[in-house]
Amino acid sequence: MEPNEIKANKTALVVGANGVIGRNLIDYLMTLPEWNIIGVSRRGGEDVGRLRYVAADLLNEEDTLAKLGGLTTVTHIFYAAYQDRPTWAELVPPNLAMLVNVVNAIEPIAPNLAHISLMQGYKVYGAHLGPFKTPARETDANHMPPEFNIDQQQFLERRQPGTAWTWSALRPSVVSGFALGNPMNLAMVIAIYASMSKELGLPLRFPGKPGAYNSLLEMTDANLLARATVWAATDERCANQAFNITNGDLFRWNELWPKIAAFFELETAPPLPMSLEVVMADKEALWNSMVEKYDLMENSYKDVSSWRFGDFVFSWDYDFFSDSSKSRRFGFHEFVDTEKMFMDIFEQFRKRKVIP
Repeated sequence: MEPNEIKANKTALVVGANGVIGRNLIDYLMTLPEWNIIGVSRRGGEDVGRLRYVAADLLNEEDTLAKLGGLTTVTHIFYAAYQDRPTWAELVPPNLAMLVNVVNAIEPIAPNLAHISLMQGYKVYGAHLGPFKTPARETDANHMPPEFNIDQQQFLERRQPGTAWTWSALRPSVVSGFALGNPMNLAMVIAIYASMSKELGLPLRFPGKPGAYNSLLEMTDANLLARATVWAATDERCANQAFNITNGDLFRWNELWPKIAAFFELETAPPLPMSLEVVMADKEALWNSMVEKYDLMENSYKDVSSWRFGDFVFSWDYDFFSDSSKSRRFGFHEFVDTEKMFMDIFEQFRKRKVIP
């Protein structure tokens, strides 16, 4: 071993490895030589270097035990898995069960387990229910259930006393980054919507509620979130703490939307409230023709369209932001310019031939 070479002495179990958060976390961990990485998802993945994948059905307790029960070297669990369901109440049982199954599989067999990192969001603050207190703070009171983020944290809080591991909970705003087939990828929603508008010779109209165009918002870059997640999992000061993680700036769509239109060389027109899930339901043929016409990557329409999530975000006709100063007080000082973040992601989509 070279004098300045660091031997991998930590093993990360990244649960939800193929989502936008999990993929970016793995990419970041791969730059840190002290980490071995095991990615867990339903589909698995391609092993490379210090990274290997395990395909497991985390909703199935027996399959989870069978697939994860031999991973004795795990030191850190990074939990970013998510199962979508039609209602808030229906989200609770599967999302809680997956976390419980993972912890039950790993904790008894991994003697050096040091930390469990939980990925949350602003649902903790009731942001999905309507106007909530802003800026939201980690000390804010919980709201009336059901809410799986809260149930997951309470499970870790009850489980942790008397163990050798600690936990942390990360609370990003809307996360944007490069990932396909993700049900919650706003950058992809905008990129596909803009590309189709251009193909049809239309201006780029903001499709959300009238008040949403003027609300105050913030975002979280997936790469920034990855760095914050590893920081919180490895800094002793962060033990058993929750942190809001955001880019550090605020914006309104009324200012950012014209700049996004300019990136795609489009004019804007006045906002027009419409459900993307409804108006884009018949656009698969258009998408397939664009893939052929512009020699794009062969991505199916369902893998690039997250219209339901777009409708959700564009419906926020209320301010949507938190106070992220706690993370700075505890030692994390990184930030990202949100406008640049969007443009960089769009460039990446274009470079990788996801969009024209």
